[in-house]
Amino acid sequence: MKKYSITLLLLLAGNIAYTQSRTAKDQFMEAGLAVARKQGTFTIACFYNWNLGKKKRVTAGLGARATAYFGRDQYYITAPAELTSGSTGPGVLFKENINANIDTFLVRSPQVNAVNLLINLGYHFSDKIFVGFSIDAIGYSFGSRVSGTYINGHSSVLERAGITSFNALLISDNDRGSLNSELYAHYGLTDRIRIKAGVQFLFTEYTTRSNVQTLPEPNDRFRRKSLLAGFGIAYRL
Repeated sequence: MKKYSITLLLLLAGNIAYTQSRTAKDQFMEAGLAVARKQGTFTIACFYNWNLGKKKRVTAGLGARATAYFGRDQYYITAPAELTSGSTGPGVLFKENINANIDTFLVRSPQVNAVNLLINLGYHFSDKIFVGFSIDAIGYSFGSRVSGTYINGHSSVLERAGITSFNALLISDNDRGSLNSELYAHYGLTDRIRIKAGVQFLFTEYTTRSNVQTLPEPNDRFRRKSLLAGFGIAYRL
């Protein structure tokens, strides 16, 4: 009986320590993998969060994320919003794509590296369960040039392309470059170590050597939108 009482006290003490550990500020690092058909990512990120409210359940923060994307036989489509939606501005989020304006660029082995500043929001449902959403805001992408196939209807032509270097969050197809966003959940194993699961929505982008698309206007930017399932581990600093 004494043995079980001591065990119960230790568990209660651990739970109290976990509850008291949620402070006004929170820093952590994480690493993760995400996969989909013929593609995947590896990410490393750091977060600096502010826990808000009387119970400090709401989280808002900033951070930085490095994303390495790998794929095989991936189709990139016309990127600029003025072509895909016929306009620019916030309204493109609610507009259907104009299929007649969209051409394709096939990349056999895409590999894109992006380093971006991010925005992070979330909510502590309990001392162990946290659900968050992070989105890249601005940064830089790099990687090797590739040979791809530009496809327009029944015609195609080989073309060289490089990774679009400047990344900027500008709402939907107004975005430029390679940007990662993630809806995720953390489960606390200890006060410092958390396991993570979630989904990534990733834009990667190539710029062709010339304006291979000529109608309805010249274009050299092509984007891949990827939805991936991911998992990882986070460590509270």
